[in-house]
Amino acid sequence: MGQWPDGRADVERFRTHEVGNQPPEFGERDLWRDDVVLREALAGEGGGAFAGEIASYGALAGSEILALSHDMHRDRPRLRSHDPAGRRIDRIEFHPNYHQVMAHAIGHGVAGLSWARPEAGAHVARAALAYLHYQAEPGTSCPLTMTHAAVPVLRQSPALREWADKVAACRYDARDVAIGDKPGVTLGMGMTEKQGGSDVRANATTATPCAGGDGTYTLVGHKWFMSAPMSDGFLVLAQAPAGLTCLLMPRCLPDGERNAFALMRLKDKLGDWSNASSEVEFQQALAWRVGEEGRGVATILQMVMLTRLDCMLGSAACMRMALAQALHHARHRSAFGRRLADQPLMRNVLADIAIEVEAALSLSMRVARAVDAATRDPREAAFARIATAIGKYWICRRAPAVVNEAQECLGGAGYVEESLLPRLYRQAPLNSIWEGSGNIQCLDVLRALAREPGTADVLRTEIDAARGLHPALDAIAARLEDMLSATDEAESRRLVERLALALQAAALLRAGSPLAEAFCRTRLGADHGLALGTLPGDLDHASIMVRAVPG
Repeated sequence: MGQWPDGRADVERFRTHEVGNQPPEFGERDLWRDDVVLREALAGEGGGAFAGEIASYGALAGSEILALSHDMHRDRPRLRSHDPAGRRIDRIEFHPNYHQVMAHAIGHGVAGLSWARPEAGAHVARAALAYLHYQAEPGTSCPLTMTHAAVPVLRQSPALREWADKVAACRYDARDVAIGDKPGVTLGMGMTEKQGGSDVRANATTATPCAGGDGTYTLVGHKWFMSAPMSDGFLVLAQAPAGLTCLLMPRCLPDGERNAFALMRLKDKLGDWSNASSEVEFQQALAWRVGEEGRGVATILQMVMLTRLDCMLGSAACMRMALAQALHHARHRSAFGRRLADQPLMRNVLADIAIEVEAALSLSMRVARAVDAATRDPREAAFARIATAIGKYWICRRAPAVVNEAQECLGGAGYVEESLLPRLYRQAPLNSIWEGSGNIQCLDVLRALAREPGTADVLRTEIDAARGLHPALDAIAARLEDMLSATDEAESRRLVERLALALQAAALLRAGSPLAEAFCRTRLGADHGLALGTLPGDLDHASIMVRAVPG
């Protein structure tokens, strides 16, 4: 090392300042150990027998998977339409970490646990796995969700049993080969078209029966969004002779040849960068019918309960990771002579976010229990039917505001890609759009209340079960009949919001959550402003923060 005439080393001469008052890296975290709310919810909703598996994945998600995810989002998927010789291959190239993460997730049951171990509590346990996974790597949650949700649909057709069985195998195989040569498979979806969007009945893609009447069809048309185009197969909706029909289109034909569809381009999305979404054209592609011809919407609706639940879990998880990042920063950063976490206004903000996160997870796990029991209990099936629409609307609506508030806790650092917050902020709006926007959910709630009387009855039962536990919830219960009879489409968001808050309050109260009082006062009793961070001053903000993420 060189020396200057005054004797200082080069490195000292050019040192302009000391780096201090900087939080350490977020580092490896055990997402299960740090989350008392998740542990309580798993046990309380009937998934306690799976606690060992969930604990193992929580440690993996907060360490290796979180580390692998960074490069997956920086180096986005690319479409290779042709090989060097000019042959069409339509292959998606991912960062190698993508396949490692998918192997971890599928191997631990994020896509298949519900089907691999069809015992009581399996859907609750699988929901916990999905929640942990989304915190660490949200992009891969798209193919994992679709793969999981496709199984009940596939099981309608005995000819497609191999597909359903290979989802339950919990094995990941990234090779682009026929499924007969693979131990496990993944599924994507192609529903929406340019001219229709959410109105899938406007789809123009045609499905022409093949000769022989063996349930195979050829597809001609397009999809404006086909999710996870690297999947082994895709559930699509197309117009068959009897009307809109659900079909399974394999990526590779049974003989190993590539099916006749072309990936036109990948979507350049706001976020969700580790996952590929595409536009596709079908050029006489072979597909198998799933369910009855002309009953495509009814067939695919069997997936909706599962995919909507995952939207709820994904939004809750996005908020949870944002809160963890904000708390970490506040506990290690000082301003005006005090740690941020010791300052009353910052505590108010962080505690308010923590209440929002716990309420989101509590309702999501309650709905997971209903999904788990749906095949055995018609009332739980009815509750799952309507609560997934209510929960998806509200929890997914809250995520962008909550993540932005957490981002603000970091100041300018929260707007810089070296922190995780920009990625979470880009991700936050996705679940409110995917699987039906907010308006679609509200219209679905109105439709269910009007056409399926059992859904109103189970909502009454769910809310009545918590009566007497808090006056603010009692006040809503007293007005419930008027609320449920409301049919004004223009005011349906108000209805669904109030129902969501009541269901969250009921879940927290029945679980005995120490945050139930604060939630009911602020969300039901109007002891709160319009922005986060407006909790009453007499609440114990510090203990709420510690419950959310231990210091």
